[in-house]
Amino acid sequence: MAKILGMGNALVDIMVRIKTDEVIHDFELLKGGMKLVDEKFIQRLMDAIKHLPVEHAPGGSAANTMNGVSNLGMETGFIGKVADDPFGRIMEGDMKKNGINPLLLKGKAPTGLAVALVSPDSERTFAVNLGCAIELSPDDLTSDMFAGYDFFHIEGYLVQNHDLLSKAVLLAKENNVKVSLDLASFDVVQDNLGFLKEIITNYVDIVFANEEEAMAFTGLGPKLALHEISKTSNVSIVKIGKKGSMIKHQGQVHTIGVIEAKSIDTTGAGDLYAAGFLFGMAKGLPMEKCGQIGTLLAGKVIEVLGAKMTEGTWATIKEEVDRIVSI
Repeated sequence: MAKILGMGNALVDIMVRIKTDEVIHDFELLKGGMKLVDEKFIQRLMDAIKHLPVEHAPGGSAANTMNGVSNLGMETGFIGKVADDPFGRIMEGDMKKNGINPLLLKGKAPTGLAVALVSPDSERTFAVNLGCAIELSPDDLTSDMFAGYDFFHIEGYLVQNHDLLSKAVLLAKENNVKVSLDLASFDVVQDNLGFLKEIITNYVDIVFANEEEAMAFTGLGPKLALHEISKTSNVSIVKIGKKGSMIKHQGQVHTIGVIEAKSIDTTGAGDLYAAGFLFGMAKGLPMEKCGQIGTLLAGKVIEVLGAKMTEGTWATIKEEVDRIVSI
């Protein structure tokens, strides 16, 4: 069976449902956005929400994707950097528990944290301290990390570290590994556009983008952006929210609808879509079925708080995946 390797910012998500958006305004956060903050800011924010129920879960975009793939029964690994601290141990323990091979290097700063404030309307607002996640460097990567894997999935947040990403995709290609990239954030795309276009043209086989990221990358609306991205990648996917997603491969466009879901938190929807899609690709399924599995996972994860689902939910998902595969 195929194996999938991921690389990204190793973060522990701290999720809290807020009753009003007051704390968002008090801390000058943009609702629905993501703000990079220092350790002191995170501590002040944690103090402000300490009276509310809090959930901890290992996160980070690529780590969420690997968790999804692993829970579908496929072998996975993850490259990232954590500290030798309680949150770092939570990250490593959770990965092992979920069947992910943790290629976790040790950093000097504390383990990165992402505080997710989930509003009553399910919108989530992030305050992120990357901690030692950003200490991951080209020197940390070795060819043997990639040996034996078939796919390598990178979260777009790493694009800001040009040297790291350049070495990673080079090592992947030297090991005949297909490269998948999730563009992750429209502002990251805007700030690194030239570098992104070069990397995608020369190394990337699969590109995931939402409407905003596709617009930032091409300057075009979803349909035209899909065609533009497909000129430089083998498989292009543009996710269009409640309208579903579009996939282009070998000149053919597949439009995938959404499943009925009661959304309480959209955290991880894109990450889990990528998990389902890559699982399908690794099994050699047609593009339409890859998209359907991605849509299934995305639809299920938005019904829970955070990006992690229970064993019972995964059992239901796997039954549905088996049905999709067998049709």
